[in-house]
Amino acid sequence: MAASQACSSIFFFNAERLGEAGMPALDACALCTKPLSRDSDIFMYRGDTPFCSEECRDEQMQVDAVHAGKAARRLRQYASGTEARRGHQESRKVSVVS
Repeated sequence: MAASQACSSIFFFNAERLGEAGMPALDACALCTKPLSRDSDIFMYRGDTPFCSEECRDEQMQVDAVHAGKAARRLRQYASGTEARRGHQESRKVSVVS
């Protein structure tokens, strides 16, 4: 049993290190890549994404809103296309009574 516990703890500590993909470092602005100093304000967005100014953060928020709008439109188009196909398939089902 001790071997299985040791094995599971290996996976627990086998996570990505800070600064690698998946976890942005607090060294530079995520938009303009301006270096961030420890004594300056850092503007955060989505919990862990750093920006050097409110302007950079707001610009990223606007870009994200545009992408979210496009994704929502694609989802609506897909959903309406699936409904149209379903309706078309249902219209083909005809019962013939003699």
